[in-house]
Amino acid sequence: MNKIAIAFGIFLFFSPAINAQIFKDLKKQVEKNVPGLSSNSLTEDEVARGLKEALDRGIKETVEVVSRPDGYYLDEMIHIPIPKEANEVERRMRQLGQGHLVDEAVRSMNRAAEDAANGALDIFLDAIRTMSITDAMGLLRGEDDAATRFLETRTRDTLTQKFEPVIAASLEKVGATKHWEAVFNTYNKIPLVKKVNPDLDAYVTEVALNGLFFKLAQEELDIRENPSARVTDLLKKVFGGENGEQED
Repeated sequence: MNKIAIAFGIFLFFSPAINAQIFKDLKKQVEKNVPGLSSNSLTEDEVARGLKEALDRGIKETVEVVSRPDGYYLDEMIHIPIPKEANEVERRMRQLGQGHLVDEAVRSMNRAAEDAANGALDIFLDAIRTMSITDAMGLLRGEDDAATRFLETRTRDTLTQKFEPVIAASLEKVGATKHWEAVFNTYNKIPLVKKVNPDLDAYVTEVALNGLFFKLAQEELDIRENPSARVTDLLKKVFGGENGEQED
């Protein structure tokens, strides 16, 4: 699909109060550059609602997928491993026949991320609602994951602050903190080793958010490029699909 049309739609979604004249001028420019897009094919309201629906669906689908059992743990793209700074811990523990402690710690970290993912939904939706018209202007020439990357760039710190307590609660709930302490307490008793104990809450929060953004980008791309992912008439009209004319 022509990126000008997509970016135009995203701009309108994030800017519901956009000046009517600006809308008309931009729409004329889009129609000029996108063959087959008539002036009557989409209204301002349809584009705004369509983009909102697309992003809402993408976020909800992402959370649904990663919050399932093994949503993180068995997905190699978002699986949460032992932190890099603890690679030596893992190596020595396995040498000592304590690999099961490491495995349980890793499994429990992923379980915590899966459990906490449901708590991310409202955080993401709230973040989208705070985006300004100035912010949205940056999406006009965006790539296929523009909305996701914009959301990540502009809201990452806020999302981290709000999501870390959710992660911390889930780590306790699934017993991850206990397994983590078992690994590092055992390791730190080994003679002459350099003591190490990374911040579990901060680490799992960071990697879990990375996974959420990665999956959200996939959902955004799917809705943009895959007609079968446009499961409502409004999505088909805005993004193209059955009887749609916006596809290249």
